[in-house]
Amino acid sequence: MPKIIFRAEIFKEDNLYVSICPELNVSSFGETVEEAKHSLYEAIEAFIEECQAMGTLDEVMEEAGFVKEHDAWTCRRPLVEELLSTK
Repeated sequence: MPKIIFRAEIFKEDNLYVSICPELNVSSFGETVEEAKHSLYEAIEAFIEECQAMGTLDEVMEEAGFVKEHDAWTCRRPLVEELLSTK
C-alpha cells in the first residue's frame, strides 16, 4: 500500500459525523469524530487497493490533483482558502 497524504473534512449531520476526502470523492461516517476519521481511513485504503488491482492508481491520483513525492502521494494544498458568497 503506497503512502497517501490526504485531506479529511468532517461534518456533523444529525447524530453522526460524516468524513470526506473531497479530492478522491470518498466518504464515510462514525458516531464520533475519531470513528469518522478511522472509517474514512479504511474507505481510502479500500479505494486505493481497488485502484491498484485495476492498475489505475497513478492515473486516478494524478487526475485528483495528487503529486508523487518520493514514496508518497500528497494532495495539493491551496495557497489561499476562504468562503465566498454570491449576492
